[in-house]
Amino acid sequence: MVPRHLIPYLQIAHGLFNLGLFAAFVYQGRLGWLIRRSRQKGGEMDFAGVRRHRALGPILAALLPMGYLAGLVISYLDHGVWTKYPLHLAAGSLLVAAVASTWLISRKIRGVHSPWRTRHFVLGLFILILFLCQIFLGLKVLL
Repeated sequence: MVPRHLIPYLQIAHGLFNLGLFAAFVYQGRLGWLIRRSRQKGGEMDFAGVRRHRALGPILAALLPMGYLAGLVISYLDHGVWTKYPLHLAAGSLLVAAVASTWLISRKIRGVHSPWRTRHFVLGLFILILFLCQIFLGLKVLL
């Protein structure tokens, strides 16, 4: 078992990891926005940006559940229950589901006029907004 005095440090590490993940999601969203804007204007595509966006997406989709599971384990170690902070848990669960959905949708995007592009974009915006709410809820847990 983890010594009790280490739990606050694990909580801070969880928060910092997910804050860094949020920064990476913002970067990913910015890349996606630039790609989308360029595609809609019919301008020259930044293929390096497209490659970065495509490469980073699956990595972020894999890292987010890791941060989620770390939060569950820390909550269980600290309180003996998984659901001590139900709003934070619900937002995190919804965030994991939204990221998984976005990744699945991204696999269906084919061609310039794919209807899946708009769904991917809307879910991406939803993820960023929900992630901000999750950060706020997490700060309420820590403070």
